[in-house]
Amino acid sequence: MSEDFVARARGEIVGWAQHRAAVEDLQRQLAAMPPGAPVRLAKKTSNLFRPREANPVPGLDVSRLHGVVEVDPRAGTADVQGMTTYEDLVDATLRYGLMPYVVPQLRTITLGGAVTGLGIESSSFRNGLPHESLIEMDVLTGAGEIVTASDEQNADLFRSFPNSYGSLGYSVRLKIKLERVAPYVHLRHVRFGAIGELMDTLRQVLRDRTYEGESVDFVDGVVFSREESYLVLGGWASSAPYTSDYTGQQIYYRSIQQRSEDYLTVLDYLWRWDTDWFWCNRALGLQNPMLRRLVPRRYLRSDVYSKVIRWENTHGYFAKLDAKKGKLPRERVVQDVEVALDRTEEFLDWFLGNVPIEPIWLCPLAVRDHEHGEQPWPLYPLKRGEDYVNVGFWSTVEITPGRSDGDVNRDIERVVHEMGGHKSLYSDVYYDEDTFWGLYGGETLKAVKNTYDPDGRLPDLYTKAVKRR
Repeated sequence: MSEDFVARARGEIVGWAQHRAAVEDLQRQLAAMPPGAPVRLAKKTSNLFRPREANPVPGLDVSRLHGVVEVDPRAGTADVQGMTTYEDLVDATLRYGLMPYVVPQLRTITLGGAVTGLGIESSSFRNGLPHESLIEMDVLTGAGEIVTASDEQNADLFRSFPNSYGSLGYSVRLKIKLERVAPYVHLRHVRFGAIGELMDTLRQVLRDRTYEGESVDFVDGVVFSREESYLVLGGWASSAPYTSDYTGQQIYYRSIQQRSEDYLTVLDYLWRWDTDWFWCNRALGLQNPMLRRLVPRRYLRSDVYSKVIRWENTHGYFAKLDAKKGKLPRERVVQDVEVALDRTEEFLDWFLGNVPIEPIWLCPLAVRDHEHGEQPWPLYPLKRGEDYVNVGFWSTVEITPGRSDGDVNRDIERVVHEMGGHKSLYSDVYYDEDTFWGLYGGETLKAVKNTYDPDGRLPDLYTKAVKRR
């Protein structure tokens, strides 16, 4: 490993004694709560993009559950507290030349959040979603107990926890598998003039795990228009003739259009999307070179931008200015959907013809677990043996005369449902209750919730995702 690579990996290891003290403190807080009182966490940050109502009930202080407990480089595993961000987790594991199987794109996503709310990245075509590298976890349940869950004990909770969004409990410790890394990632930006051509090449890459004779370890893509789209194919590299830096003035997604290949350190590769929040900081003017130079590098981060957007969602300052200028109101369309590989071109054709949002992110994935039936994770029932593509689009659209706020999101839900796909629940959801439970493991979740939250101290998944409480 290069000196720069090692020097930048400085994650905190809290150790078992500190972890046990933090859990004991949490248990004391629980014991002090009135019987039957709702269980919730006191969190200052969130990576959810749906509005939440103010809750007068004090939450549990989990601020001590934010570190890596232990990394075992021989076993290739890590024990991690539930509130640990991937930024801190990656810093802790890279010093051993290891990383989580899947590292979501934004630095402040927590491991517990990625497991209970799903996450994805360019290694997901071979490693699945973050919960598929999970060995066991300790969960604070709605019944106020700390329960250890794995495939060997409390397996019903273990299998139903992914995509439960806190409706079954909160993870306080997770044990995950890690994989070996190289110091660098070599990127190839492969351009296509038609979506169908991209899809044909993606099928070949997913089948062979190579492209033009070079191994492929990471795959994602960007659709800029019907006539311009790219696959970004990454491969581990032990050396690099140069490395690019997209944490300051240079913008990563523009480099995909500007160069046919690139080299990044593994750390910079993992956070390549975070500096510009993919491309969403365009709305804040931060891709204007003159303005960008005025912003300190430490503020070029997705969590800074999200705070600005949440402030706007609360106060509507810029929306009011637009209204005074006579502009149409806008609907937020911030979604990630999973569509089967064989129907992705059809979905993109519909989307490009009906939703004025570009660019669009593409990320292939497949269920990694081949031991627990056709649909091993019941609350997000992707099928084993099927290749999917995550399609991500994050922007706003004008609410045209005769239309209402939410109509575009409802159209997307309808088309995704018709194509047999699923959508993530981190943002606005409009499904009616019967459809929702049919898509997200309703009967299974009900049974598991009766076991681990018999008094209903946690809101159910429909309430959290759709009713916005």
